[in-house]
Amino acid sequence: MTSPHADRLARLRALMRETGTDLVAIGPSSHMMWLSGLDPHGDERPVMLLVGPDHTGFLMPALNAGAARKATDLPLYCWSDDEGPEAALAALLTECGATAPGLSVVLDETMRADFALRLLDALDAPRHRFSADTLGRLRASKDAAEYAALKASATLNDAAVTAAFDALREGMTERELQEVIHAYYEAHGTRAEFTIIGFGENGAYPHHHTGDTRLAPGMAVLIDSGCRHMGYPSDMTRCGWFGGAPDPEFLKVAGVVEEAVQAALAIARPGVRAAEIDRAARGVIEKAGYGERFVHRTGHGLGLDIHEPPYVSATSDAVLEEGCVFSIEPGIYLEGRFGVRLEDIVILREDGAEILSELSRDLRIG
Repeated sequence: MTSPHADRLARLRALMRETGTDLVAIGPSSHMMWLSGLDPHGDERPVMLLVGPDHTGFLMPALNAGAARKATDLPLYCWSDDEGPEAALAALLTECGATAPGLSVVLDETMRADFALRLLDALDAPRHRFSADTLGRLRASKDAAEYAALKASATLNDAAVTAAFDALREGMTERELQEVIHAYYEAHGTRAEFTIIGFGENGAYPHHHTGDTRLAPGMAVLIDSGCRHMGYPSDMTRCGWFGGAPDPEFLKVAGVVEEAVQAALAIARPGVRAAEIDRAARGVIEKAGYGERFVHRTGHGLGLDIHEPPYVSATSDAVLEEGCVFSIEPGIYLEGRFGVRLEDIVILREDGAEILSELSRDLRIG
């Protein structure tokens, strides 16, 4: 196993000792990719990466072993379709020192249920939990290479969203504007992760499905888009007004949302609880009388996955650490009229939050 994966595995083992964890079990997922560099084919055949105090290995279907050996030097415990995985899993558990009763086991929360149950059935009265205090905690703090990829992805996304606002024309559909963004991504060697285009009242649906609504004067425009570049995604939301003077309440709402972003940014620093950031943004919106119109959490973590811990919500007890990357995206949604959401991805530095995007949050009016 080569760096950075060897370093990540060593840090995971240190956290296992700190948390009294005997075994970490990971399915085919971004967790596996982050820890080992291996992204195996996932189907109904059990695949697992098991990490014990002194041994790590893959339970691997034999037909996938050749490809896996090109990506990892960790040992493979292979099984064939005609024999089943039981013997290979038992051998791997023995090598991992996972045969005693009552082990403390961390399960990959994204693992298939049948894989997880197979593993738990093979253990003797295990105590299990998910990965938040071990692998999840490690992934939440990004290293320099991850930051570089996230920054590059955000910079490319800035340009794509700028191109979209520049392309606004009366009569064009949401889908046509989405195509402008996707074409920009493709022309610059990357691909779309997702795109939400909301014209007019469609912006009042936070997860609107981009459709055939046509742009007309006097419409708000909401663009929420991200690409995947250098293996990592971007995510940003900007708003504007097309044709004529904006609705005065649109300007008022946008000002409140910007104030909420600023309030969240002001307290975002290592050691702060995620719920405190949510409270700061939500408090501004509630004070302005739009509390019931802010219908989602303030943010989500971003890394290999577009949504991952830490989640910036009122119920989160996560304490944020230096290197954490997450969104700050308060919004106000007036059904039948418009929605305003302003979103930036930040990384926590020692002295506060650094915004990855370099695109102004100012409204695009025109």
